[in-house]
Amino acid sequence: MKKHLRVALASACALALVGAFALFGCSSGTDQKTTDEPQPSQEATEQHEAVELQLFAANSLSKAMDAVQELYAQDHSWVTFKDTQYLSSGELNEQLAAGAYADVLISASKGKMDDAVEKGYVDEATRFDMFKNDLVIVAGENSELATTYADQNFTLEDVATGNYSVAVGDASVPAGNYANQALSTVGCFTDASGKTGKDSAGTDGTYDGTPLAGKVNLQSSVGNVCKQAQSGAVDVAFVYSSDVYRFGGVKVIGVVPADAHKNIVYPAALCADSEQAEAAQEFLDWATTDPAALKTWQEWGFELVA
Repeated sequence: MKKHLRVALASACALALVGAFALFGCSSGTDQKTTDEPQPSQEATEQHEAVELQLFAANSLSKAMDAVQELYAQDHSWVTFKDTQYLSSGELNEQLAAGAYADVLISASKGKMDDAVEKGYVDEATRFDMFKNDLVIVAGENSELATTYADQNFTLEDVATGNYSVAVGDASVPAGNYANQALSTVGCFTDASGKTGKDSAGTDGTYDGTPLAGKVNLQSSVGNVCKQAQSGAVDVAFVYSSDVYRFGGVKVIGVVPADAHKNIVYPAALCADSEQAEAAQEFLDWATTDPAALKTWQEWGFELVA
């Protein structure tokens, strides 16, 4: 009886040891796999050469583009972005004219992109319309106008009464050009060519002799225009709808009719001197198709051109 008991105990111990070694082996194999196998980002990085992209983008894209670049880098760890230049579209062209290097140009104006094509700054074959936007009239969020026109029914005709001070982008700022085109339809901006609305360039003209004479605050960026309304330095300002998301501190009190100005689009193109054209195009393709990127653009008030 004792002999049988000893055999049974020995067998049980043997089985326990086998099970323990089996568990140890599985655990050890799992740990080894976790330790030795590179993570997806590691593998991707090892399979690609490091790339640094330089983007030139319209000032109004700054926060949205920063967020999208961060998303892109998460799954494309071999790609880094040099300090992206956010300036007015006219200033971006000036930088390129002075010899600055960029892989991608995203303008807030077809006209400014036309200039870039004409001067040879970009590869015309890669040009496409990336975003569209709306022109809105804003007031400081705590202002009386923000309360009075909470239903956003403030109009160009209200501006034309001459009762309000106005902030507008200067000739280098596309949002200012669009604003001037719209203002010309109500006699508040006189185009040098005599044209109005969509036919006007909105760049060369005057407010003198109009209800806005002496009441226009010109700024060198749409961001500064927005800040003028935010601070109460002016009663109203003309900005893009996306700027309301970007800066805050203002409320939309009116939407400018789309037929009062040229269509607001943001063209993009690869720069003619880009040394990373393939990688730059891959980024643009991803930025206009990836679900997470699309969601980010929308969160910042930008709508992709279909």
